[in-house]
Amino acid sequence: MAASENEPLTSAFREVMAGVATPVTVVTAMDGRRPHGTTVSAFASLSMQPPMVLIALDRRSELLALIKSSLRFGVNVLGHGQSALALAFARKGGAGRFTGVSWEVDGGVPRLSAAPGWLACEVADVVEGGDHVVALGNVLAAQAAKGAPLTYHARAFGTHVALA
Repeated sequence: MAASENEPLTSAFREVMAGVATPVTVVTAMDGRRPHGTTVSAFASLSMQPPMVLIALDRRSELLALIKSSLRFGVNVLGHGQSALALAFARKGGAGRFTGVSWEVDGGVPRLSAAPGWLACEVADVVEGGDHVVALGNVLAAQAAKGAPLTYHARAFGTHVALA
């Protein structure tokens, strides 16, 4: 099917997915002593035994290439009020994303100090999926702090509010 013939489906799919609230994370990896990271909303828990997560990255992503070679990645789960941080790591051109951001190496990968959720992962497998690649990660370390999550829904940042 030609791309133009598929446009109605692509448009409808994009609209359906905009209606799905997703968590906002910054996925990180190290290149020697230099940190790399990008904003990722394609993130989910995969398994409890053993603890595993999955992330999806564009197959052209520099971060994906680094994760494939280092076999490690960090997942910094952002909290409500951290949309500026999410936007900073989402912009094109990775240079300078860590400028002014407090971080440290934890479990061999960059950990953003202000992120309320943290996972250090080792790559278990990578799976091709269309224009993205899914990295399955065994969780090596995890830490959580209280607070409302940052979510992305209807092309806007927000948070989850529990029903009364």
